[in-house]
Amino acid sequence: MDTRNIDNISVLMLPWLAHGHISPFLDLAKTLCTRNFSIYLCSTPINLDSIKTKITDKWSSLIHLVELDVPALPDLPPHYHTTNGLPPHLMVTLKTAFANSSPEFENIFESVKPDLLIYDFNQPWAADIALSKNVPAVQFHMSSTFFASFLNYKLSSDPAKTFPFPVPLHKYFTEKMNAIQEPSPEDAKDIDRVKEAGKRTYKIILRRTFREIEGKYVDYLSVLSRKKIIPVGSLVQEIQEDTNDAAEIIQFLDKKNESSVVFVSFGSEYFLSKEEIQEIAYGLELSRLNFIWVVRFPFGENMELQETLPLGFLDRVGDRGLVMEGWAPQAKILRHSSTGGFVSHCGWGSIMESMMFGVPVIAMPMQTDQPFNAIVVKEVGVGQEVERDENGRFKREEIAEVIRNVVLEKRGETVRRKAKEMREKIRENGEKEIDDVAEELVKLCKEKKDEIASSRMLQ
Repeated sequence: MDTRNIDNISVLMLPWLAHGHISPFLDLAKTLCTRNFSIYLCSTPINLDSIKTKITDKWSSLIHLVELDVPALPDLPPHYHTTNGLPPHLMVTLKTAFANSSPEFENIFESVKPDLLIYDFNQPWAADIALSKNVPAVQFHMSSTFFASFLNYKLSSDPAKTFPFPVPLHKYFTEKMNAIQEPSPEDAKDIDRVKEAGKRTYKIILRRTFREIEGKYVDYLSVLSRKKIIPVGSLVQEIQEDTNDAAEIIQFLDKKNESSVVFVSFGSEYFLSKEEIQEIAYGLELSRLNFIWVVRFPFGENMELQETLPLGFLDRVGDRGLVMEGWAPQAKILRHSSTGGFVSHCGWGSIMESMMFGVPVIAMPMQTDQPFNAIVVKEVGVGQEVERDENGRFKREEIAEVIRNVVLEKRGETVRRKAKEMREKIRENGEKEIDDVAEELVKLCKEKKDEIASSRMLQ
């Protein structure tokens, strides 16, 4: 089916209030717009502010931003209507406030009158609104399908059955995963919310992945969830060249040799402890390689970068290292020819970007899905993991050794080659994947309309 010739389909999107969610939703919106879909992307004002610059003139008539007003709470001012920089103790409050915004979202739904709702992993209430109006609701997931498969198995499988794939986790993470089966009251609420959201998706689930790396998990999860899993690809979009948000970084990279710089970043929602910062710093120093390191602290915490780094660290590394606080344009850095490795927490979005740009991964997973993503990285051969010690801690010598292996040493040649091969595979298959997604969504909307028509005829 050539989806470019179909009647325009209007889609309302509602991501969870995290930058790691709204960005992939926007990227999916852009790809669907090229297949004759009109998009209404709904989120809180502070989240929408973070993506406005990414909606250039090319997209402005096709992607409409819709503000969702989350109920005001005394300890949750508007700048906390996002997970970005949110103090951990306010996460429960944010989830509650988001769920309580359902009446406002219903008003938006009535105004937009979409043909389709695409919603996130934890919003059964949004799907209920769509279903009450006979509009199909489809879930879009950002996590790896391997992690989702294991989680679904843990939460719903017959205990007598075994998970059909190896899960070589460090005991540090095994203990955390076992705790899922004995959750706290608050965690139990989260699990129920996720389960209910999954039940409400209409026939299919969209997942940010591609068959080349997760085909067996896609097939397994389709059986387990009784929903057809549709890979949407990496969703890594074009990079805006006219922005000046990375001048210092690009100048630094331009002065370095090809594939000689290590990029170090742990995402927008994990904050390194002082001990972790110290070990990583010493690891970078011992590696003797060039690096760009982005360090983040929780919003409102008065922490000085200089105070957390080892004494004299910046002087010792000199001009081979650039340490920045806050934010850096990750895609631009990964795309640069001087970047030869990515020290990553293994957030799934970061893994997709590293594969898209052919940069091998030095995996340092920290929490939730990240150790599973690290397994996928090793499985497809595009990275190596920094192993924790018996106490679950990272050691500087191990960090330095893995960095050098992946970026420089002969032992890392296969990893570097496979990373480049993966880049070519993604580029070759990207258009076909999004064609398949568009075709599935068109078919879904038609099936729902046919269902409604048949039901009315029987009345």
